[in-house]
Amino acid sequence: MTAVQPVESNEAIKGFALNDKDILEKSTYARCTGTGLDGPDQVLPAESCITTKASGRVRITLNNNYSERAPLSVPGLLTKIANTYPDQIALVARPDANGERKSYTFKEYETLVKTVAKAFIKLGLERYHGVCILGFNSPEWFISDLAAIYAGGFAVGIYTTNTPEACQYCAENSEANIIVVEDSHQLAKILQIRKNLPHLKAIIMYEGTPQEEGVLSWNDLLKIGEEESEDQLNNVLKRIGANECCTLVYTSGTVGNPKAVMLSHDNLVQDARILVETLHLDKNSEILISYLPLSHVAAQIVDIYCCMSVAGTIYFADKNALKGTLLNTLLSARPTIFVGVPRVWEKIYEKMQAVARNNGLIKTWIASWAKAQGLYYYTNKMNGTDFKHWGYLFAKWLIFSKVKGALGLDRCKACVTAAAPLSTEVKQYMMSLDIPILEAYGMSECSGAHTLSTHEHFRLGSVGRTLSEFQTKLDNLDSEGEGEICMRGRHVFMGYLNEPEKTAEILTEDGWLRTGDLGKVDSDKYLYVTGRIKELIITAGGENIPPAHIEQLVLTELPALSYAVLIGDKRKFLTMLVTLKTETNTDTGEPKDTFTPETLKWLKSIGSKSTTVSEVINTHDQAVHDEIDKAIKKANNKVISNAQKVQKFKILPHDFSIPTGELGPTLKMRRNIIYKMYENLIEDMYK
Repeated sequence: MTAVQPVESNEAIKGFALNDKDILEKSTYARCTGTGLDGPDQVLPAESCITTKASGRVRITLNNNYSERAPLSVPGLLTKIANTYPDQIALVARPDANGERKSYTFKEYETLVKTVAKAFIKLGLERYHGVCILGFNSPEWFISDLAAIYAGGFAVGIYTTNTPEACQYCAENSEANIIVVEDSHQLAKILQIRKNLPHLKAIIMYEGTPQEEGVLSWNDLLKIGEEESEDQLNNVLKRIGANECCTLVYTSGTVGNPKAVMLSHDNLVQDARILVETLHLDKNSEILISYLPLSHVAAQIVDIYCCMSVAGTIYFADKNALKGTLLNTLLSARPTIFVGVPRVWEKIYEKMQAVARNNGLIKTWIASWAKAQGLYYYTNKMNGTDFKHWGYLFAKWLIFSKVKGALGLDRCKACVTAAAPLSTEVKQYMMSLDIPILEAYGMSECSGAHTLSTHEHFRLGSVGRTLSEFQTKLDNLDSEGEGEICMRGRHVFMGYLNEPEKTAEILTEDGWLRTGDLGKVDSDKYLYVTGRIKELIITAGGENIPPAHIEQLVLTELPALSYAVLIGDKRKFLTMLVTLKTETNTDTGEPKDTFTPETLKWLKSIGSKSTTVSEVINTHDQAVHDEIDKAIKKANNKVISNAQKVQKFKILPHDFSIPTGELGPTLKMRRNIIYKMYENLIEDMYK
């Protein structure tokens, strides 16, 4: 692999790698501590930095660029914080029917985690087996997650939008002994597949009282745990190592099943430590809001681990947060740190623009002046001049403070976007209102974040600099200085559970993680993500979508279609461009307007009289559109979540070919070319 130029050791915060030889010569490893019965913070014997076995362990690398801090387990972290800040509020539940929020101190939090862990063990949770959690963010979600880890199992989040079949795969793959669901809606999915889960021993529902036989309520679970002594739990904790897996995060999956990303105690704690230091978070004073899906690594690392690391307080939003009620929680909590996926920032942007359009002439003029001051200040700051001139300070007092107060962001010292790229237009607009949005970049395989912009170091279009103690390099650089982004650090995952071949494709023996993303680095060490080697669509909501799989589902449903192209990168929802099979000009290779005999036969069978693509488009042939719509709906029934469903489609004016530019020499679709060629049609679907 090709390393970028070495940097001085005092430049480690910029994170770019020394050459591999220097790294290997300077590397040491965290030594095995104790006899194997000194857990949970002990380091157990390991021969490699990679494993795909449930009971596997990995070596923890220490050197001048990696942190030399002693490894710490998840139970070790929570115990430390609970002992230091026992009376600090840790969790604030969403409002009940009376509008009241129940809260838990860190001592109560830890006690509940231990109680549930004891109940899990009593119910039959075995070492290195999963506890699947299927529900919206809540204290019970956090407690179940950490209790699974305390009890020596794996915490396994499942997306609430998953189908029963997708839930079954996660439960089977993690050999789940226990499944925790939120309500009767999610319970119905598990009851449908329960007979197919041989390892399953208990189902718990944490909201309401289950009526189904064999399903425990949350209170039932607590009673079981309260009646158990701590002997068995302590026995398990003694055997845990910080270099063992504690959490499985499932990828979206491409063609085939999703992969289980194995994250160790040290992976999660280390990434949280570095994020906390980079954002300058203070102990015993931070407030965050939990509303992003906890089955996603970003929500876990921020909501559970960063917040825990600084004894911060988490407010839980209600289920409709992303449908418009998030503002209520923002105003109630007034967070000091707020993380949103691009779609959240886009909604705020759209709402603020709608309000601005209703302003009178004078208000509009004042707002425009204030925004110009904000943009001027931050533009200069990016260029190295951090001078708060009188115009910016006056605008801050007159306008910006009121805007932030109306959004519940008046105490927020860092607004972060993650999971997908956020448009420069939105970032500039928010920046002009004195709300700079810091961009984070990472993936499940690196425990969450690898790079992050800060107030001191940011550039529009960049995902920031590599977090201190982590390393980045670009592989296979082209003439433009662009190459595959590769990562290394104590946050890099252990491997994919039971997937040695797929692990070897992405993780090198010396610990470099191949991201599949293309990027470049400027002279100030800012990283820019320029594309993806893997053809994954990342929606505005942060969902990773495999286009080829969904495209094939549609084509299978309707053989009269020649090509299907999924659209949705940075978008609110998925759409699709499709082509119908037509004759080809044998001389030029270009597609004709006339249909193939098979297509004509199909058209006749559905009652269409069209004989050319032009006729179908110009007359908006309803029969054709209805059949394509049916095919897409059938395909939608086969995807694993609502985020992967196609909402709209357009029929293209001709089939794809090499001469017309949509296909390359090997007849592969040239997606970027297609997006540009049919930009107007695509934009029309999102109007």
